[in-house]
Amino acid sequence: MIKDDNSRAWDVIVALALLTRLPLPHAPAAAFARQAQAAWAFPLAGLVVAGIACVVGWLGMAAGLPVPVTAGLMLATLVVTTGAMHEDGLADAADGFWGGFDPARRLEIMKDSHIGTYGVLALILGVGLRWMALSATLAVGVGPMVAAVVLSRGLLPALMAWMPHARRTGLSHQVGRPSQGVALAALGIAVLLALVVAGWSVIWALVLAVVAVGGLAALARAKIGGQTGDVLGAAQQLSELVILLVLLP
Repeated sequence: MIKDDNSRAWDVIVALALLTRLPLPHAPAAAFARQAQAAWAFPLAGLVVAGIACVVGWLGMAAGLPVPVTAGLMLATLVVTTGAMHEDGLADAADGFWGGFDPARRLEIMKDSHIGTYGVLALILGVGLRWMALSATLAVGVGPMVAAVVLSRGLLPALMAWMPHARRTGLSHQVGRPSQGVALAALGIAVLLALVVAGWSVIWALVLAVVAVGGLAALARAKIGGQTGDVLGAAQQLSELVILLVLLP
């Protein structure tokens, strides 16, 4: 039984509340006062949504559905359980980065709920490539998918810790900046989980994902001066895709 509202035991619930749309136990207000420090649990939130997708995938394969259909259902499960927040971030970042001519206008576009051509194309390419890659990796099981989902979330606290906020409002600013120790803990947990489910090949996948996310971070700094929730969502989508592609059988 949890007696201390500030206990780390609530961090997993806080991470799930931030990164998913799953029904959760009610956490005390004090637990959300340490949202940034709860970022160590982001990979565990990824493990939960990946586990739900695995159940859906098992049901699809047990029903004899074609692999691409099963992969599509698993991908849809990931989208639904996270409320499409990461896909939304990818679309908004694409629209803002290439739809504005100065940082203020780009941030304004990213905040707009409407989606433009760049965002539509980013979603089509991102979801389409993830679907195809997931279909291919199912030939060796669900390990690559779980590794990609977990590692991609394990990288987010590093961006939050080492990149400044591009605006003084929004979810990312509200959550705050985790310490470097929290960021390293999140990455360490993600790597350990990924190694268990997918083996040593995840190390190379992680290296390339770090390069890809680093490139996105440099672009974000040049375009808007730092990170936002949309940039974090885009980073999750990009790194998940890179990891899946590297782990193709």
